[in-house]
Amino acid sequence: MTENERKTSLLRPSLLVSGVTLLSRLLGILRVRLEASVLGGGELASAWFLAFAIPNLFRRLLGEGALGTALIPLIAGIEQEKGKENMRRELAVVFTALSILLAVIVVAVGAGSIGLRYFSRCYGITFFCTPRMDMALQLLPLLMPYAFFMCLVGVATAVLNYVKVFVLPACGALLLNIFLISGLTFGYLHGVGIDNLPSFLPVLSILVLVSGLTQLILTLLLLFFYGYFPKLDFDVFKKSDVLAKLWQLSLPGVIAASVLQVSFLVDRMLAVKLNSQAVPALTFVDRLVDLPIGLFAVSLGSVLMASMARAAAKNDFAQLKDELEFSLRHVYFVCIPMAAAVIVFHVPLLRVLCLGGNYTESDLEAARSVAIFYSAGIPLFCSLKILLPAFYARKEMRKPLIASVTAICLNIVLNLILMGPLKQGGIALATTISSLVNNAILFCFLRQDKVMPDMKVLLYSALRGIVIAFSVMFILSKIYALFEEALIANRWIYALSVIILLMFAGVFYLAAAWICRSPECAELFSVVKKRTNRKS
Repeated sequence: MTENERKTSLLRPSLLVSGVTLLSRLLGILRVRLEASVLGGGELASAWFLAFAIPNLFRRLLGEGALGTALIPLIAGIEQEKGKENMRRELAVVFTALSILLAVIVVAVGAGSIGLRYFSRCYGITFFCTPRMDMALQLLPLLMPYAFFMCLVGVATAVLNYVKVFVLPACGALLLNIFLISGLTFGYLHGVGIDNLPSFLPVLSILVLVSGLTQLILTLLLLFFYGYFPKLDFDVFKKSDVLAKLWQLSLPGVIAASVLQVSFLVDRMLAVKLNSQAVPALTFVDRLVDLPIGLFAVSLGSVLMASMARAAAKNDFAQLKDELEFSLRHVYFVCIPMAAAVIVFHVPLLRVLCLGGNYTESDLEAARSVAIFYSAGIPLFCSLKILLPAFYARKEMRKPLIASVTAICLNIVLNLILMGPLKQGGIALATTISSLVNNAILFCFLRQDKVMPDMKVLLYSALRGIVIAFSVMFILSKIYALFEEALIANRWIYALSVIILLMFAGVFYLAAAWICRSPECAELFSVVKKRTNRKS
């Protein structure tokens, strides 16, 4: 395999996963549309998003986060040294220990929320007696088992990614959106309003649980099909050191992720204190911003982690460095125009995605500054998904921890400073600035470790993308402004016009990049061409 073929081989599975993720994100957009219409942008929407944030905290921490990331290089070493069967026995130890830990967490958090709700009602604690906090505490015991299911799914998915099974596990992510869309559609068609939302939110919680359980069952079946299902052996439990090794590898990442998730919760709690519209504004825009992150950066990062782990196991750091540079170039190439599109067209996007039903013009206005500041950070959020595997693949967990903790502490300080004058927009701006600092620190550490990509190449690629993307978006915005007032009268025509606008933006960006001889265009085209040749 030539150097170019090896590099573009990273894109092929990434693009396949991105295709599945695109479908998931399109369903996610429909889900956002329904959530906005049914839940609105006020008190009860805040309750739902705040309660759902808790199980998602543990999912990101123990499922998709450092634990799954640390597991990949660990099982790679075990299989290489001891063989596949021993590796399956060690996996059984990991799954059993994680299941016990998760069960304790689910029971503790559920019982704690019930106790806190009772205590706050008895003693009249103002903050927890607000409708949004009271409803969030009521929903939390119902939603917490979702964390149990999804953390196990995340670890199982890490194993499947190690054996180069990427697409099928990604399909499981469709289930949550499918179940929630079904429930929200039922609510929308039956005219669920603000008055009867309190009785409707528990129904959505049950649908979340069913989606998590279904995804866990399907993921375990995939492990069985590919021959990597954990093999229970009680003798291994007595002498296995896999938990100690996994703890040693993942502890810095778990600490960093826990600080990050606590920071995320602090953001939401501060937003709750601001006003009833702040949490929905942050959440809906976060879903919009999450589209490019999940669509390309997470997909490429998953593929990259497995490839880098193999390169690090062979001490081939030149390959690791090349793959890092290649992946960052493509992340900038794809994510910068997405950021430019949201910055320039955030109002039409929010109108199409959210406005209507129980979501008002006032709710949309509250989300505008959030959209601008969050979207500016899209390339920074995405590049972190590429930079971190360069450390984790080498079992270097301490330096990402330092970078994360520094950035998170900065984020909290900036929140307190900026939320006064900018309200929820200040929280979004603080997140973007702290992500910039996180990126800068990680690049400095890569330079120390002598696996630094060529910064001149990366800077040139990023600047070229910025100039091309904003030039295209600026021209299209001037043209679109001529017709927007006529289009806005009809909701469906307006939505269609925004979709067509974004399609033109993508085509014009690719055409301009091709004219400017961006190498990423040729590399992406070569992947598509090879897949077309294979089909024919």
